[in-house]
Amino acid sequence: MSEQNSAVLRIENLRKSYGKTEILKGISFDIAQHEVVALLGPSGSGKSTLMKCVNLLERVNDGQIWLGDTDITNPRINQDEARSRIGVVFQQFNLFPHMNVLKNVTLAAIKVHHWDKDKANDRALELLDRIGMKHKANAYPDQLSGGQQQRVAIARALMTNPEMLLLDEITSALDPMLVGEVLDMVKELKDQGTTILMATHEMHFARTAADRVVLLRNGVVAENGTPEEVMENSTNPDTIEFFKHFVH
Repeated sequence: MSEQNSAVLRIENLRKSYGKTEILKGISFDIAQHEVVALLGPSGSGKSTLMKCVNLLERVNDGQIWLGDTDITNPRINQDEARSRIGVVFQQFNLFPHMNVLKNVTLAAIKVHHWDKDKANDRALELLDRIGMKHKANAYPDQLSGGQQQRVAIARALMTNPEMLLLDEITSALDPMLVGEVLDMVKELKDQGTTILMATHEMHFARTAADRVVLLRNGVVAENGTPEEVMENSTNPDTIEFFKHFVH
């Protein structure tokens, strides 16, 4: 299939258990280049476990995850190299409190990827400018709002031009007033062609910004389609019930 070659991420029959409890029970879906996929589902459906498997924080029991032409679930691959191709942002911003914004954004590029300091600073300032945070380059995390800290975390994830971004519930720790500014930034990244897999509870955002919605239920893909197909036109009673709770 030629379209498989254009998939940035391909998840095939992924299974993950903790002890005797199977959390992911054969998950399969692709993400094409420049596509934004919203990963939805009730608590306990397997969303965060799936995100951890894609980021290689958890080893899978069975199945494969392909990043481009690389099977990143192969134990023989260089995990650091694979991770460097994926930008990750978590719900907790994980910024170093003793470092200013510029140092937080450049740290991994310099220490892990051995970038020249001037090159790293130039790239970081360009990214901070793009997200409206250049004026805060010398500020420390405790001088920023939660929304600003999360935008800095996104800039840090973009530093090394990753092939895709994983956004794991990035608005759930934010004050509701600040959620919009972070989601606006994700929309801008989408407009710039960034490939994104985003686990979220923000249904309005999924409906308006995602190209596709993957709905997990009990460790399997219950629905996979456009926001309209999944969120508005599904005939599955469980899906209808799930989205009923999020009517705006």
